[in-house]
Amino acid sequence: MSLRTETGPVRTTASTAPPTGGRPAGGAARRRQGRFVPWVFVGPASLLFLGFSLIPIVTAIALSFQDSSTSLGDGTWVGGKNFVDMGSDPLIGTALRNTLVFTIGTVPTAMAIGLALAVALNRPLPGRSVFRALFFVPMVAAGVVVGVIMSWIFNGDYGVVNNLLEALGLGRVPWLTAPGWAMATLVIVVVWTRIGFCMVIYLGALQSVPAELKEAAAIDGASRWVRFRTITWPLLRPTTSILLILNVVFSLQAFDVIYVMTGGGPGFSTTVLIQYVFRSAFIDARMGYAAALGLVLVAILLVFTLLRQRANKKAEEAI
Repeated sequence: MSLRTETGPVRTTASTAPPTGGRPAGGAARRRQGRFVPWVFVGPASLLFLGFSLIPIVTAIALSFQDSSTSLGDGTWVGGKNFVDMGSDPLIGTALRNTLVFTIGTVPTAMAIGLALAVALNRPLPGRSVFRALFFVPMVAAGVVVGVIMSWIFNGDYGVVNNLLEALGLGRVPWLTAPGWAMATLVIVVVWTRIGFCMVIYLGALQSVPAELKEAAAIDGASRWVRFRTITWPLLRPTTSILLILNVVFSLQAFDVIYVMTGGGPGFSTTVLIQYVFRSAFIDARMGYAAALGLVLVAILLVFTLLRQRANKKAEEAI
């Protein structure tokens, strides 16, 4: 007699659960390597920032509280005397006034010409790309190169501009040797180098203006000027705000062209604030006072940088 079981055969399988007691071999080494890899990429940038930004800033702050003629450590601590002396320095007022004149002369002029060129070159014209490149080339040229070339062009004795004026029967102009003409010449040169930048930024903004709005206004009988004033210009206001702040910052930092063309002269007629910082440090040997002036300039630039960030935020919100 045989016995049959109703239940099926019982199968046993090997357990696939990992053995207890620790992680897979090599896990700790991989974790250590994972923590080390980011520093390989961040390290070089951190060293550059430390050597070329953080240490110079700390050194300049410490130097601004010293009466030093060469570098940090060889002077005496004077507290805030360098900052107090600015109130009685007559050249501070001259440098600030020249900076204001230079900024007012360069910023709106470059923006207005750049906008006009952008509107003109935004249309389907033959050779449009060539003209865009030609107007942008001065922006990428080195400031020292621009200064040297323009010094030859505006030279009072053998310059191209004066030779042309003389050929037309006009008198020679002391472009770089008369106080009023020297500042005007610098404004002309800087505007020439900057209109390409303004043009490119405005071109990008113009190409983002919806064509449907302008077409609808044209159907309603609006002229080009009315379409620009009522449709295009309001949409360009965020871009204009950003460009305004950027150009002001560029003008406050303008040094190379001024140094090469006039050196801050004749007299102090073209000495702007950053030029006066250089003069105080390396000509008058007042390194501590120059550091204090530099901190004032940095504070002014910081204000405009914050304004630029605010303008960027408003532009993004408008979009």
